[in-house]
Amino acid sequence: MSPLVIPVVAAAVILIGHLSPTPERVILLPAADGQVGQLVVRSATSQQVLDKAYATSEIDAGGNIAARSEDAASVQARYGTLLDAWPARPLSFTLYFLSGSAQELTPESIVVLEQLKAAIASRPAPEITVIGHTDRVGNLETNDTLSLKRAQAVSELLQASGIEAAMEVAGRGEREPLVPTADEIPEAANRRVEINLR
Repeated sequence: MSPLVIPVVAAAVILIGHLSPTPERVILLPAADGQVGQLVVRSATSQQVLDKAYATSEIDAGGNIAARSEDAASVQARYGTLLDAWPARPLSFTLYFLSGSAQELTPESIVVLEQLKAAIASRPAPEITVIGHTDRVGNLETNDTLSLKRAQAVSELLQASGIEAAMEVAGRGEREPLVPTADEIPEAANRRVEINLR
């Protein structure tokens, strides 16, 4: 079996079974922002906790786990081709709208829209999810319609700028506020469209 490289941000457990004569290797990689989670590697006979960037476990055919350590350069040298084949990490963008509008972005969101377009253009086969939201001004039905119109407006803006990507569009109305409020209270942070890019 070939060595195993796993990026982990949250805590996880790896159970090693069916071991081959070649030692298995598990390496904890840091997230893009440098954060490191925790990984528990278990075999039938032992376990080891990995909680530092590039901490490594080697598991032999008997299930014995030996602690090792790598560094960024050695991981890149050994697994660079594999790492380069991974898809780009998902990105999220949020655009905000003026009150009651399905078309008018806030000035700050126009800048974010340009960043979004550049990120989409950098991916060979982007998949995009566009989800509209509203604040609690208005009734549920009106807000459902408005949130969907906002998501469709962003989708149309992207398509008009020449972006041809698989896009899912949805409206969530006032159901998922960033800032919880009472009914009929305007809240700019809730008038938004979230765009998830894979």
